[in-house]
Amino acid sequence: MTTLTRRTLTGALLATPFLGRGALAQWAPTRPIRLLAPYPPGGGVDTTSRLLATPMGAFLGQPVVVENRAGAGGSIAAAELARSAPDGHTIMIDALAHTVNPSLLRNLSFDYATAFTPISQVVVLPQLLVVNKNVPVNSLAEFVTWAKARQGTLSYGSSGNATAAHLASALFLNRAGLDIQHVPYRGGTPALQDLLGGNITFVFGTVSSSLQLARDGAIKPLAVSTTQRLAALPDVPTVAEQGFPGYELNEWNGLYAPAGLTAPMTERLHAAALHALADATVRARLDTLGALPVGTSPADFAKYVAEQRALMGQLVRDAKIEVG
Repeated sequence: MTTLTRRTLTGALLATPFLGRGALAQWAPTRPIRLLAPYPPGGGVDTTSRLLATPMGAFLGQPVVVENRAGAGGSIAAAELARSAPDGHTIMIDALAHTVNPSLLRNLSFDYATAFTPISQVVVLPQLLVVNKNVPVNSLAEFVTWAKARQGTLSYGSSGNATAAHLASALFLNRAGLDIQHVPYRGGTPALQDLLGGNITFVFGTVSSSLQLARDGAIKPLAVSTTQRLAALPDVPTVAEQGFPGYELNEWNGLYAPAGLTAPMTERLHAAALHALADATVRARLDTLGALPVGTSPADFAKYVAEQRALMGQLVRDAKIEVG
């Protein structure tokens, strides 16, 4: 586990309210818990949900069963959660899209701002800004200078329209004053393949997909999207420390329940999430995925989600991002 991971998770565990222990004992599930995953099997959210399900179930005394409800950018599962009873037996794990969708999707049957009870941000997935190895730069400042001399002639890839990779790129380009064409792909792997082939100039890729290619010298890592450097790549500075203070845009996953969940239920589910994140097997697997366990409190997560919804809305409008 990285230093950042230890500090983040330890802080979350220490923040668990001791005064809530009486409340924790007041509620326990009476049947299996449905954990809705808004994306297909095999993806990042699905992987995280299945990692957490078994230890959460052991803590709660009832199985946690993952159900994939993919489609419409995650809003199909979100709609199902929104109409579920707030009894603690149906929860959902969602990604950054949870805070992006309100600015992109129209005619929803629910309001992302009011339909859910945030439980905890569970993991953060940092991204690496990587360039083709033949791009003659070795820092973000050099890249900006090089790209400005080629305004309107370059392109970058992402794992899809309005994904974390796209949004991280759009925020960086906006801050840097760069005009580079977006090329959306069906996932991060084909984007990286085209980067290797020299068909695009840069990609914000996940650590799990980009790390080994960077270590092998097949691509050049110029920056990480987190506020602190990663232990896996200690020599790669953050975007923020290379002339873009305050920059941060990562993929992340969080747990939600329907609106109206009682405080004892919320606290118990949060405690179950912390229990899962402290599991050695879970931590080891998250390390291999380049994911950092978090475990924020329900109150802190609710505040974070509201802030991110506003920030992502502004970014979508500034970058003129639309979905077909």
